[in-house]
Amino acid sequence: MKKTFSAILLLISALAAILGYWIALKPNFGNDVESSDNFVYIKHDNTSIDSVRNMLIKRGILKNTFTFSVMAKIYRPKDRIKAGAYRIGSGVSNIRFLNNIYKGYQTPIKLSIPSVRLKSQLVARICKQTNIDSLRLQHLLGDNEFLARYGFDSHNCLAMIIPNTYEVYWTITPEEWFDKMKKEYDRFWDIKGRRAKASKIPLSPIEVSILSSIVDEETNKTHEKPTIAGLYINRLKIGMKLQADPTARYALNDFTINQVLHSYTRIDSPYNTYIYAGLPPGPIRIPSVEAIDAVLDYKHHKYLYMCAKPEMNGEHNFATTYDEHLKYAAEYYKALDSWKKRNNKQ
Repeated sequence: MKKTFSAILLLISALAAILGYWIALKPNFGNDVESSDNFVYIKHDNTSIDSVRNMLIKRGILKNTFTFSVMAKIYRPKDRIKAGAYRIGSGVSNIRFLNNIYKGYQTPIKLSIPSVRLKSQLVARICKQTNIDSLRLQHLLGDNEFLARYGFDSHNCLAMIIPNTYEVYWTITPEEWFDKMKKEYDRFWDIKGRRAKASKIPLSPIEVSILSSIVDEETNKTHEKPTIAGLYINRLKIGMKLQADPTARYALNDFTINQVLHSYTRIDSPYNTYIYAGLPPGPIRIPSVEAIDAVLDYKHHKYLYMCAKPEMNGEHNFATTYDEHLKYAAEYYKALDSWKKRNNKQ
């Protein structure tokens, strides 16, 4: 009887072990998960396992709720659940997922930073993709004492941002994000001879970024950017005001303006290059890499003026003299008036 009872206990133990092993290592995720949304986001440390399970159920991620619930009761480490972004998918087992969220083994996310105009737009993009607090990030972007650690201020800090896609942890802090951006900024300027090219103009990297932001706003035509960059550099070298329409729009904080009227150019703002000589105190958008390289490799010519072509195709006519510029301007405004009449525009 004792031998039979021992054999039964051994069999039960073996079956329990097999069942436990199966529950622990069973792939249990990815039932309805799209490849573009293969993360579970836990916003706060010390989130309860029940809350996590309910989130998984709500998203339709769990293939077997029972086995996960059993394993969650068995797996009770001393650690508490850590906030983070955790990858899920058809190959992820119960034990692996539980171990990840209790140990904080996050999967890095791809943080995409585009060339946007305003700090508020940048904050919105960053905070939509990470767990960063928007108010904290907005505050730091205006904190001169904090930004001075990186060699920037509240006017020119957008020059530190290089548009790209970066690998970060979802729980990155604002301070860690700034550290990351400064590291990427230094790496960007240390390659392809960019610092040497800037000093040869001569402009600092920040000044190159400021000018590049104006070039970006002037045109989306890649082939024109080095020419426009050269035009503005020509003006800077002879002490001529840049008189760039995009800076007037920026000063007005109205980017819907198509035609910059004379009255707009009288707005008293340090960003208005119709009033103040030289470059504005900061970029009027995060400059694109394309525009930065267009400034660094600007086209050498004698142009000082430009005007939109009458074809209204986004391209410009360039001129070396003011009289030549006036001729191009007359052609453009004649075409503009004709377009307005055809389209019943005021």
